[in-house]
Amino acid sequence: MHFSLGWCRDVALYALGVGACSADAADEKELQLVYHRDGQSSIKVLPTFISVLNAKTGDGFYMDVPGLHYDPALLLHGQQYMEIYRPIPSRANVANKIRIAGLHDRGKAAILEVETLTCLEGSGEALCMNRSTIYLRGAGGFSNSSQPFSYGTYPSNEALLCALSAYFHPLHSDPIFAQSAGFTRPIMPGLSTLGFAVRAVMRSFCNMEPTAVKGISCRFLHHVYPGETLVTEMWLEGQR
Repeated sequence: MHFSLGWCRDVALYALGVGACSADAADEKELQLVYHRDGQSSIKVLPTFISVLNAKTGDGFYMDVPGLHYDPALLLHGQQYMEIYRPIPSRANVANKIRIAGLHDRGKAAILEVETLTCLEGSGEALCMNRSTIYLRGAGGFSNSSQPFSYGTYPSNEALLCALSAYFHPLHSDPIFAQSAGFTRPIMPGLSTLGFAVRAVMRSFCNMEPTAVKGISCRFLHHVYPGETLVTEMWLEGQR
């Protein structure tokens, strides 16, 4: 699937959505993510922005898998893995290649693995890869196999702000839909939580330089409501 993005606006909006400049609007290290004196095409891109590329295609996690039936209200994002092969430009034309990387029957649930390879148009050079693991509650029981599968504080309107960066699932914005899925109110997108965490790591260890991040892997273990406070803890391995 081919598409073009006016990334300068999208990049800045995403950075603001995961808390950039929220503590200090004049912080030069974070201001570079939303504004540049040489023009918006010179702003730097947070590495987790590539998670938006899944949703920008219009497909998101809704894959038409023959024989698989599930209720979108019971869909949960379980894991996310990203690889970044070159610096993410603030403006580009790209093409996504989407494939089903795995489908697993867990009895009461199905686990769907969706892989998206994003390439630059023209050269075909690989820019990045996303692999999303999606839990589809109530969609299991379609096979005889149950083998293991391989491979900050949020403002109350944070989930709505993240929806502007293409996290359009109503679970994150519609109170009635969220209640039908078993939650008291809309929950935060897991990818938004990931964006906050990676930005904190970059600030502590990478001097806020996006190109220092080459790969990201995470598992979403519990839902988060807007207004709750999260603590990001981190450490360096192999350091004395």
